[in-house]
Amino acid sequence: MKMMRQLQEMQSKMARIQEELGTKEVEGTAGGGVVKVRVNGHQQVLGVEIERDVVDPEDVELLQDMVLAATNEALDRSRELAAGELGALTAGLGLPPGLI
Repeated sequence: MKMMRQLQEMQSKMARIQEELGTKEVEGTAGGGVVKVRVNGHQQVLGVEIERDVVDPEDVELLQDMVLAATNEALDRSRELAAGELGALTAGLGLPPGLI
């Protein structure tokens, strides 16, 4: 009975953490900050900012590379955020890494 109650508490906490992750934001940058990408804890891209100075019609590939790099950095940070939040919840359970 005690185990069921603990499991229900953990499920409730996990649902709360999942909901909170949707409100947390991280940012990835490239080109020294001329390209910025914001992502939430659910790995959804929320916004892209590009400084005008970096937009060169003669070198679109550089801009594409910077957007890609900033997006990947933001997504990595988002995954780290989620892993940290959920890891804190499951730390005492003795579950193998990556299970949740």
